[in-house]
Order: sequence, then C-alpha cells, then structure tokens
Amino acid sequence: MHTTLLLDMAADAIPDRLALGPRADGLTFHELRARARGGAAWLAERGGDTVAFLGLNGPVLPVALFASGLLAKPFAPLNYRLPDADLNRLLARTAPSVAIVDDDMIPRLKACAGVTVVAMTAFEAACLDPAHRETELAYAEPDIAVLLFTSGTTGEPKAAILRHGNLTSYVISTVEFLGSDEDEAALVSVPPYHIAGISALLTGVYGGRRIVHLEAFTPETWVEAAAAEAITHAMVVPTMLGTVLDILEARGLTLPALKVLSYGGGRMPGPVIERALRVLPHVDFVNAYGLTETSSTVAVLGPEDHRAAIASTDAAVRRRLGSVGRPLPALELEIRDPDGRLLGPNQSGEIYVRGEQVSGEYTHKKVVQDDGWFATNDGGWMDEAGYLFVEGRLDDVIVRGGENISPGEIEDVLRAHPGVADVAVLGLPDDHWGEQVAAAIVGKDGAPAAEELAAWVRARLRSTKTPEVWAFRDALPYNDTGKLLRRQLKAEMAGPTKPAAG
Repeated sequence: MHTTLLLDMAADAIPDRLALGPRADGLTFHELRARARGGAAWLAERGGDTVAFLGLNGPVLPVALFASGLLAKPFAPLNYRLPDADLNRLLARTAPSVAIVDDDMIPRLKACAGVTVVAMTAFEAACLDPAHRETELAYAEPDIAVLLFTSGTTGEPKAAILRHGNLTSYVISTVEFLGSDEDEAALVSVPPYHIAGISALLTGVYGGRRIVHLEAFTPETWVEAAAAEAITHAMVVPTMLGTVLDILEARGLTLPALKVLSYGGGRMPGPVIERALRVLPHVDFVNAYGLTETSSTVAVLGPEDHRAAIASTDAAVRRRLGSVGRPLPALELEIRDPDGRLLGPNQSGEIYVRGEQVSGEYTHKKVVQDDGWFATNDGGWMDEAGYLFVEGRLDDVIVRGGENISPGEIEDVLRAHPGVADVAVLGLPDDHWGEQVAAAIVGKDGAPAAEELAAWVRARLRSTKTPEVWAFRDALPYNDTGKLLRRQLKAEMAGPTKPAAG
C-alpha cells in the first residue's frame, strides 16, 4: 500500500476538516492534497531520484513528504543541527536529488554534484500555482518511501530504508481510519528527521487528526502551543518531559484539553513519569518503544498499565512502570541469547522483532534475516505477563572481567539517590579487567560525594557493579531526540576523573 493513499482516503472522506496548523487558518485535508499534487508536478520537472528536505517543522514538511510519495521518490529529511561539513556530506549522499531547503539554511550548503537545491519559498509558491496543481502525474510504482539517517552517535550515520509497505502496515495496524474527533489535535515537536515525526504525520492523516508543528522545542513554547491550540495528543522524549512539568507547575497550568501524552526515544527515569502522573492526573500516558528500522513503535505501555503500576503494592506489577509494555499485536517479538536461541521470561538477551512494518534495511546493506527477523541490538527481557523491559544498546554493555554489566541497572539505582538529578554509566578501558565501570553524575544543588554514592550502589547491587570512576558534571550530552551521546561522554571521561572510595 502507498503512503499517499492514506491522504487520498482522508481527503475524499473529510475534505473540509483541518489537517494541519492552527485552528484559525490551518490547511484542510483537501488543500493538503492539492498542495502535494502541485509540489509533485513542480519537482518532477527538476529531475533527481530523491527528494531531500532541510528545514524546520511546519506545513511544508507534510506537503513535501506526500509530494515525494506521488513521484515514487524517497523522501530524505536531513539533520539541520549537524555541523556544516557533516551536513554537506550527508546531502551529497542523497544525489542525484532535489533538495528543498529553508531559505535561511541555503548559505550553509556548498555546491554538490547531482544535487539541485531549491528554496523552500519557491517550492511553496509552486504548490499554489494552478498550472502545477492541475498537472496530470504519470503513475510510478512505489518503492522506497523514506530514507532516515540514524543519529550517528557511534559513527557515520546510516541511511535506513523505509518502504511504503513498512510505513502503511504500521499505520493501519495501530490507527482506526478517521477514528479521531474533529476537535482533536496533535502537537509534533520532534524534528522532521526523526521516525516519530514521520509516523505522527502519517497516523494523524489516516486518523483524521489535526497536526500542529512546533518549529523547535523549548518547554515554554511547547506549553504555550499546547494551551493555545487545545492540543489533545502529544509526544515527547524523556529529556523534554521533566522540563515541561517544571513550566506547568511554575505557571499553575494543567492543560485540560490534553488527553494523551506519549513518550519514547530513550530511557524514562521512574521519578519523572511518577511526577507526571501526579501533575497531570487527567492525562493518559503511553510509553512507546520502537526503532527507525521498525517504522516506529513495536511495544506500548498503555494508560491502564501506568495507572495499575503506580497504584500497586505488588513489586512485580509496580516495576512495569519501568517497562515499555507489550508488543503490538501485528508483529512478533522474542528475546534471544548470543547464539540466537529463544530465551524465557526474566532472561536477558537481544530483542528480535518480525512483521510487515519491520524494514531492517539500509542503503549499504540489508540486515533483516531471510525469515524476516530483525536483531535490534537492544538488550532486554520480558516478564511472565509479556511486558518488555529494555536495558539499552548491547554496544553499551560493560564487560568487566568477563561479566556483562548493564549500565541501565546501575543508572536506576543511582537515580534513586536523593542527591542525583541525572546519571550515565559506561565502561572505560582497564588494563586488568578489560573495562571498568564509570559514572557521570549531575547533582541536585551540589553533587554527593563519590564515597557516598559508591556505598549507595554497594548496598543495593553486587560490588562488581559499583562504579570505580566518577565524574561530576553540570549536564550530560544528549542529542535533540533525547539520546545520550555515550561516545562523546566516553571521550570526555578519558580525562581526569575521581575514583570511588574502596
């Protein structure tokens, strides 16, 4: 199934309902389709095999996405936060292409063979030109829908391939067609080059829900937009949620229109989600776990799961607040050992997924197995009731003297210390043990002493899991989608550190 069919279905059924932008002057579903058709006709005249996009969130983004689909050309949104050299290198990888670029960003780009740069204002004008809107487009068999470049936190970004069938399978299996009420609106604050931003557009269109884009996230603008536009649905990454709660409490706001707040993209600290449940008791919280290669979500911890966990005195039920919920019904999920053997409940291993929404494919290689299973490189385990607990990237596992140590387990213990605001645990090279456990700490109103923190961990975990190296910082490095930059942190921690007391 083609992604543009999602828009066709909505535009035929509810042409006059608002699809994008503010309540006062947003675009209807009919107008969104008309602009996409006009943009596609104009882009077709400019050649190229790919449509690259370099710009902020806004109404041009979905128009360009669907215009690319009409042309059966991959849509490749680029990370505008990259340094200019890295950005130009990424742009060159899209050639031969047409790049729709925010006018203010054009000076950042160098001339690149095979890439035609067009200003965003010129593309917008073309979308409104009757001559282009009335052009008949030749049908092209769909193939690749989207190319998403990974964040590149551990090396050169990989270009993940998402085909039309992957994306539409996810949308249709998780969203009811036109299941949204006319007054519902979703606030999208993740950047265009993140899978959550792409999936939010497609699910919003298919469900008939108005999409409101936030150009760039700050907690102040997020809260202001949510209040002004009576936002009913939104998604944040963990690093966003705590700052949003700060603003809400400082201003005495409750966002009464907000119905559902989803979070994902990183590990959510327990105290933050518990606080969110207290501050916004009328809101349904959803934890969504997924990957770029799986077209977004593969497991969900739903609202009732949140409420049951926070209210329970049963430790097994309460710990599910730290899970990512159960796998979606439309796909399969297994935990396997390093030899690929299936593991049982409460056994840690690698998370594997299989289903139509799973791509597991890059421009340089295909990593999905012949039988459809995709190894995520995420470690985790499932409890007896089928709740999935994600431990983090397997690349991040610390190997100390032959023992595999999960950083997440130690991070959870340290976050529970009243003096710790944020923490990252990682492995640093050690001549004797292979790796030593290191912790970077952000304190609350002054960091606790290393000796105190070491004793705190030793009282709750085996001594081998107690960090041997400590670094105290004002903040930890995250990218704009909430992922900890472990490679950068490791490089920084290779300098002077403070050892824990023995």
